[in-house]
Amino acid sequence: MEKMWSGRFAQDASSLLEKFNASIMFDRKLYREDIEGSVAHAQMLAHQGILTQEELVSIESGMAQVLSEIETGSFEWKIGDEDLHMAIEKRLTVIIGEAGKKLHTARSRNDQVALDFRRYVLRKNSEIAEKIQLLMSIIVDISREHTTTLLPGMTHLQHAQPINFAFHLLAYVTMFKRDVERFQSSYERNNISPIGCAALAGTPHNINREMTAKTLGFDSVSVNCLDTVSDRDFALEILFNISTLMMHISRISEELILWSSYEFRFVELSDEYSTGSSIMPQKKNPDVPELLRGKTGRVYGNLMGLLTVMKGLPLAYNKDTQEDKEGVFDSIETIEMSLEILGEALKTMTIKPENMARACKLGHLSATDLADYLVEHCGVPFREAHFITGRAVARAEVLNIDLSEIDFKELHTIDDRIKEDVTRYLSIEHSMNARTSQGGTAEVRTLEQIIYFDNYLKDAKL
Repeated sequence: MEKMWSGRFAQDASSLLEKFNASIMFDRKLYREDIEGSVAHAQMLAHQGILTQEELVSIESGMAQVLSEIETGSFEWKIGDEDLHMAIEKRLTVIIGEAGKKLHTARSRNDQVALDFRRYVLRKNSEIAEKIQLLMSIIVDISREHTTTLLPGMTHLQHAQPINFAFHLLAYVTMFKRDVERFQSSYERNNISPIGCAALAGTPHNINREMTAKTLGFDSVSVNCLDTVSDRDFALEILFNISTLMMHISRISEELILWSSYEFRFVELSDEYSTGSSIMPQKKNPDVPELLRGKTGRVYGNLMGLLTVMKGLPLAYNKDTQEDKEGVFDSIETIEMSLEILGEALKTMTIKPENMARACKLGHLSATDLADYLVEHCGVPFREAHFITGRAVARAEVLNIDLSEIDFKELHTIDDRIKEDVTRYLSIEHSMNARTSQGGTAEVRTLEQIIYFDNYLKDAKL
């Protein structure tokens, strides 16, 4: 069978061009979307009287055979077929004859690939959102056990105020919820059908785009065909969403790397998700979070690559957009594996509350509580209270103790308005639980956040 476009040409394409031009070795991943789209298109053509019922039955039967051959591995992918669309149509025509040649009526490879790729991306938006929610449920379950586990909260990677470990983990759950919402929003915004736009300007055939859209599960059809065949915003969106999600994964990975070091020793990653050194027998390396951190750069590159491809393209379709798929496929595979392995690494790690609590006695974490005490109980303006607290911290440094351990007499010599009950307000536990404003770290507020995410995940039917 000659190439479908070869009538215009007097010479065959060179073998070098065939290799350079072909996308079949990667776009065949879209085979299911392509077959489903072709069957829906054929059903619409038959409904409109463009195909006979006998031709439709033949196409449906032939496509079922093609699908079976692909999934059993007997289908032969040939680089000379250029792409999966031509490969599938060619095989269909071998199986059923002339009816196979009629399938392409009222469509182009431009709207066909736009359909296949869009449906693949839409499906992956939903699947990734579900995988994020599974990760969220793992972190919430860990959090449930650590609402009173003290942890130094940090700014600038310096000890700042005491929080609980659950509160810290739930910050990541909050990030991941935003990620879910981004994928869901992208699905809703891009769930429109491109099929029927043909090459760029629609078709003179009496087609029914609404019927095909409904058959394939789209909410509506696209408005402007010129835009539709060249639109890759849906691909850019999933790459951006994955990049943002990987940024969040990279942040928690960085903390796991720090926390598992000898300088912190807040957690220990399980042997299942750690590796050793080829030369240093004592080493236990946090390779999983390091790889997650590294793969973030990889998905950023895929996003920037497609943005760069798209930035100078005139309307409508250009072959440049053949470069849209490999980066998307790679980023999707990367994020799916990353979400799964991060969840397993978190589930199997050992948490060391005693080391976290010990670290809370470094850095004078209750300093803000002394300033607040001076304001609330001694009537001192906050700016003055800030200065007095700074002097108290300096005194604790001289004494080589944490501010939470300083006694009343020392504080009273700094400012005689300080009362004996001050030491209660300086305890690390009291400091953590004093932050009762909505969204705060106090145990009661942390438990509220756990209930909030439990309800959210319950509604997601996890």
